[in-house]
Amino acid sequence: MWLYLTVALVGLYLLRRWHRERQTVPGLSEKYVLITGCDSGFGNLLARQLDARGLRVLAACLGEEGAAQLRAAASSRLQTVLLDVTSSQSIAAAAAWVRERVGDQGLWGLVNNAGIAVPTAPNEWLTKDDFVKVLDVILVGLIEVTLSLLPLVRQAQGRVVNVASMVGRLAAFGGGYCISKFGVEAFSDSLRIEMHSFGVKVSVIEPGYFKTMISSNEKLEKNFLSLWEKLPGETKASYGENYVKEFLVVLRKMLNKANSKLTLVTDCMEHALTSRFPRTRYSAGWDAKLVYIPLSYLPSALTDMILTWWYPTPGRRA
Repeated sequence: MWLYLTVALVGLYLLRRWHRERQTVPGLSEKYVLITGCDSGFGNLLARQLDARGLRVLAACLGEEGAAQLRAAASSRLQTVLLDVTSSQSIAAAAAWVRERVGDQGLWGLVNNAGIAVPTAPNEWLTKDDFVKVLDVILVGLIEVTLSLLPLVRQAQGRVVNVASMVGRLAAFGGGYCISKFGVEAFSDSLRIEMHSFGVKVSVIEPGYFKTMISSNEKLEKNFLSLWEKLPGETKASYGENYVKEFLVVLRKMLNKANSKLTLVTDCMEHALTSRFPRTRYSAGWDAKLVYIPLSYLPSALTDMILTWWYPTPGRRA
């Protein structure tokens, strides 16, 4: 009896959620959305996806080449702006540019997507500057862009969509990437609470591993080997050459299994911007749903045992 009742209640809950999430925001063709990191990957695809749906896309690119290619692939509605999220001057100029275009209407959507993945390596191999390089783009840049445009988002009672990651729930490797994604989660949570009374909704996108330019095999391997070559002899002796070889094998296997269907991520972003009832968090990819989320809820001792199982063994243990 209780089992049937539980199943019925769960079914009704899922049906209600499905119905709510299908309801879209009216007047999408008049709404402006700014997306950072549109040179390639998720940002580029989302810009074209929203443009095709009729929204007024403001696409921020790091370089003019990426901006020109995007304009050529989109309608005349889409506009581009050059933006370096590590530069306060560039952010201020882009914010002024956005303000001129949206006017009294405000900015309906801000998608913080810009990011980098390197330097990435065991923490001991890295310097403070290596960490700062990643944190400046993914976390500090995201925060400054958001703060600069938040008055326009409040004006429109719009949306902030921040791209985090499954490694923002569970740190699986060293370097600034996981740290910055944890920070994105925390910033998004506090911002969501603060913006609730203003009618602004904040969503977090948590993708698993996807094939994008920032996670290309060649780029990550080159970065890893470059850092290895710079290490002191004592550190190299502690880890050993086999550690490097085994680590690269694991890295290649992981990247070869990365998902190439980027729409799984951009569809989540689009829903967060266009649904009347967006989710707080969106997980994208089978590895996110079936591996990282379950692992993140396990006791730390068990998670550590699972993660260290595929880590290479250093040549010289303490």
